[in-house]
Amino acid sequence: MLAHQREKIRALEPLKAKLVTVNEGCNEKILAMRAEERNELSMLKTEKMHLLKLIDKKNEEKISLQSEPPPHQVTKLRKNLAEEYLHYLTERDARKILIADLNELRYQREDMTLAQSPEVWGEDPVMLTLALKMARQDLTRAQMELNTMKANFGDVVPRRDFEMQEKTNKDLQEQLDGLKADYEEVRKEHELLLQLHMNTLKERDQFLSELHEIQRTSTPRPDWTKCEDVVAGGPERWQMLAEGKNSDQLVDILLEEIGEGLLREKDFFPGLGFGESIPAFLRFEGPVQNKKPTKKDVVSLLKDVWKERLAGDKKEKFPDFFFSFLERRFGPRDAIAWAYTLFENIKLFRSNEVMSQFYAVLMGKRKESVYINQKELLAYLLKEMTNADSQNEGLITMEQFSTILKNTFPLKKGEHIQELMEIGGWHPNSSNADLLNYRSLFMEDEEGHSEPFVQKLWEQYMDEKDEYLQELKQELGMELRDEVTVYKMRVALMNIDPSLDKQTLRAYLSQAFQLLPSELPEEGNEKEHSIATGLKTAMEQLQAADIKRMGPREQEPAN
Repeated sequence: MLAHQREKIRALEPLKAKLVTVNEGCNEKILAMRAEERNELSMLKTEKMHLLKLIDKKNEEKISLQSEPPPHQVTKLRKNLAEEYLHYLTERDARKILIADLNELRYQREDMTLAQSPEVWGEDPVMLTLALKMARQDLTRAQMELNTMKANFGDVVPRRDFEMQEKTNKDLQEQLDGLKADYEEVRKEHELLLQLHMNTLKERDQFLSELHEIQRTSTPRPDWTKCEDVVAGGPERWQMLAEGKNSDQLVDILLEEIGEGLLREKDFFPGLGFGESIPAFLRFEGPVQNKKPTKKDVVSLLKDVWKERLAGDKKEKFPDFFFSFLERRFGPRDAIAWAYTLFENIKLFRSNEVMSQFYAVLMGKRKESVYINQKELLAYLLKEMTNADSQNEGLITMEQFSTILKNTFPLKKGEHIQELMEIGGWHPNSSNADLLNYRSLFMEDEEGHSEPFVQKLWEQYMDEKDEYLQELKQELGMELRDEVTVYKMRVALMNIDPSLDKQTLRAYLSQAFQLLPSELPEEGNEKEHSIATGLKTAMEQLQAADIKRMGPREQEPAN
């Protein structure tokens, strides 16, 4: 029996070797299949992550589309998106089930490796291959559906890009509107300039024809050098008098020279009588002695009148005060003679600043406040320049000079400030550190002639007053023969000069209508519409007063 078993063992040895060989082959196949499955699972996981990212991206696009509906495709896209979402949800669940089945088959195959023969578990790779094929078919179908969604949603713009483009479009539209407005404004200005150009051409042609007519009919320009031998002092004095004067001014100077000679030849003036039209200080019957003072004496006497007037209470009218001064200075007997003498001199010498201004105030053509305020302004300027002169040498820099002028005259135009600086000695090529002898700007000669700086200040003051009154007349929109009420004058003054305070406004109205401030009706009172005067009279009264602009035409907007 033992020998028989041994023979049987020997006979089974080849079968055992074959079984070992088959077992090894099966193990190798299993390992290969496992490696292949791992690779496929890795690929499937990668594709799964990619698809999940695509799904997240589509969900973001869905949310952006839901926040602000685009055009008519939104409803259809929402419906398609819901269907695709359900489809992908089903695919996800199917894939999870497939993965679970694959894992189960793998575990079963491992168990069968130990418990079954090779002929039984050899069928598992076929099932796995079939399952893998089905999974790939599902993946292909999912890929096709994903491509379809890309094609359908490829033209949809994200909300962020849409808002950015909308903002850009709005900015461009605003720029276009601004450019259209600028273009319209420039076009209107161009039309106005064309019209102005045509009017200028017409005026030029008209002036040219008038020039030709004047050249044809006018007399030759006078030869003023002929006056050199007639005027006292000879050519040198005439050149000094004629320097910088036009023909009209030269005629005045020549008349003054002739009148001065005739005035000195008179020993007596005829009395003008006691008529109401005669000024009180000239009311006298009979001849009046000519005191024959020099220009220097007249100017000195007039300055004394002003000095005493400024020191007094100013309750007395200026003509009465003038005669009272002469009575105190020369006595009652000679007062009338000096009144006539001074009156004839100041009436004759209109080119002399002291005499002409005194004559205008004496005859009521100008308020004495004009002269007083002008003198106070000059004193203030001199004080400011003296304060800037820290070394008390009588010198300041051009920069300090410019600063003082701008601070003193904040409403003056830049070209007017430049005129004053040029008269003071500034030149475009000079430095701001150049020194100026400011005291020389305020000097006067013996006959009362001031320096060009003070003369230019007076000229600018008169020009600014004329411009202010002309602007007031334009604002009223009336003819000089029309009548203007207190209400209209008040409104016009406030329109052209909004910075006027109530006290100054009432002073202007009082001057224009020749009423006391207490007699003026309050603002809003019905009497404003009943009190009226001629516009010409009102303008003449304002011209005689110290009227000036108190602020800019339009108030600057507050920041």
